[in-house]
Amino acid sequence: MMSQDDPKSHPMLELREKLQPEVTELIKQQRLNRLCEGTSFRKISARRRQDKFWYCRLSPNHKLLHYGDIEELSQGQIPHDSLQEKVSVVDIKAVVTGKDCPHMREKGALKQNKELLELAFSILHSSDEYLNFIAPDKHEYCIWIDGLNALQGKEMTSELTKSDLDTLITMELKLRLLDLENIQIPEVPPPIPKEPSTYNFVYDFTQQHT
Repeated sequence: MMSQDDPKSHPMLELREKLQPEVTELIKQQRLNRLCEGTSFRKISARRRQDKFWYCRLSPNHKLLHYGDIEELSQGQIPHDSLQEKVSVVDIKAVVTGKDCPHMREKGALKQNKELLELAFSILHSSDEYLNFIAPDKHEYCIWIDGLNALQGKEMTSELTKSDLDTLITMELKLRLLDLENIQIPEVPPPIPKEPSTYNFVYDFTQQHT
């Protein structure tokens, strides 16, 4: 017998596996909602950080990425109609990260900056042009990489998703097992009982009664 508190017991592992698709979908929706809210990105030069910013956000129907320059770092959402440029999600060919980004390759000084490399990503879209990003921090980087992967039907593989998945599944398990506290859960299903020696107790509908 295994306690339900043992996360490595067979029943617990099975339940975690069963919960994973549901929790993954919840994380996916959270990521897309964050992209819809949008993020302010700082423009980076090879020499120094410039006090210039741009904003990017996903449309509510998840079909367009709206973006454009802004005067200062925004703490709130920028309306879609204030962002003059857009990229259609269906036109996204690839998302590249780190040293594979064109704005990291082009500026030699940036290639030596490990911090910026870990925050850099680029979207290759239909006209063979890149939309280049430097995320404000690692958390926001993971949000955007996950969200862009989700938009393309790809798996979300960031460390943030792995952490969120583990945390949310563990919380869900605890909620579902509250009623089983101190109850021993068998590691294997109980055996199937033997067949009865006679089935006389079963009514035979084929018999004709007169």
